[in-house]
Amino acid sequence: MRRTTVMRTAMAATAAGALLVTGCGGTGGSTAADPSASGSAAGQPAGTASASASADGRTLPGVGPAMSAKVPVSARQAVVVYGAGPTTSASRVELFTKVDGRWRAGPTWPSHNAIHGWTLQHHEGDLKSPIGVFTLHDAGGLLADPGSKLPYHQSTAFTASPSWPASYQHDFDYVIAIDYNRVVGTSPADPARPEGESQGGGIWLHLDHGVGTSACVTVSKDAMRYLLRTLDPAAHPVIVMGDTPHLAS
Repeated sequence: MRRTTVMRTAMAATAAGALLVTGCGGTGGSTAADPSASGSAAGQPAGTASASASADGRTLPGVGPAMSAKVPVSARQAVVVYGAGPTTSASRVELFTKVDGRWRAGPTWPSHNAIHGWTLQHHEGDLKSPIGVFTLHDAGGLLADPGSKLPYHQSTAFTASPSWPASYQHDFDYVIAIDYNRVVGTSPADPARPEGESQGGGIWLHLDHGVGTSACVTVSKDAMRYLLRTLDPAAHPVIVMGDTPHLAS
């Protein structure tokens, strides 16, 4: 979670017991290779289309009846976050587009979610990502608009805390707000939490720094550029996120 809407820090223990500063991206999660290494020379993601598919394309691959029922009928773009397990931070992001009533797989990228995995009842400070289906309306970042179709809010409010490790300093170059406990139509940096502070908030898609987060979902810089240039308000994009057992429910 981007607890750093107010630039808070948390502390998490590594396997060696050392305490490291955490931010939106946290520390202490998976030590998988940095996904920012993916991408083509042309600046487009090198992600590959999923080999999996639902039986008839009418539902998203790996997404069961309960979760599928939460996807709005109007949605024609879906970012699906497939968490490796309920208590892990390793995940995979895949973009799907609905054409003629069928979901078609697009690029996929390695990703990270919260360091403690996933939860159906997210609250402030639990270091877990919320499971569910959420709309995507607003984007922003420290860098200039790369051609986003979503409303883009460039601001120094996305500056990372100078106390964070160097690998975290570009986390918020580009972000897409996940519409969990926020005011739609505002900058992702808007700290308002309509459902209350205890429910957490400030959950984003943002740049990956190689380990788990506090609740956000992360992908490479190339992947973020691709998503910003592809997600279209007219297609009513959503994000479907959770560990694979919950997604299949």
